[in-house]
Amino acid sequence: MEALLVSTGVVALAEIGDKTQLLAFILAARFKKPLPIILGILAATVVNHGLAGALGAWITSAVSPEILRWVLGISFIGMAIWTLIPDKIEDEETQVAKRLGVFGATLITFFLAEMGDKTQVATIALAAHYATPVLVVLGTTLGMLIADVPAVFIGDKLSARIPMKLVHSIAAAIFALLGVATLLGAGAHFGI
Repeated sequence: MEALLVSTGVVALAEIGDKTQLLAFILAARFKKPLPIILGILAATVVNHGLAGALGAWITSAVSPEILRWVLGISFIGMAIWTLIPDKIEDEETQVAKRLGVFGATLITFFLAEMGDKTQVATIALAAHYATPVLVVLGTTLGMLIADVPAVFIGDKLSARIPMKLVHSIAAAIFALLGVATLLGAGAHFGI
């Protein structure tokens, strides 16, 4: 249960102001069809984070616990630093797959935008840390939806009122705490 809750909270916070949330704003403004956009976000996130969770699970089985502890600890600290760097959306990401309809455009642009994104990397690290990839993927997907669904409905009005620096600082602090705790041996009961 901890894996689900931590994954949900960390990704929901990290996603605020992230390029995929900005993409949700843009798609909502362009298409004005919330349901296919939300379904596209859900499908893209499940596939992308499912692959990331599987990679995290594989890493757990392929790397010794001592090396994994250091890699994860440093990864979480790196995620803390990365979270403090504001994202900007690439215009080409919004131009992908216009001919596939609202759902198709959302699915493809979100999937591509998530490749190598901090929430995908966080999913890999969390899945490796908790060794429960299904709960982590459920949590990270829920976190994405918590951050992105309001973006679809409220759009730019919401982003102007959220103190992005504070939200990013909180997410960074959580990643940093996870990193330090991992380096100090937290998660030893998971074999890490």
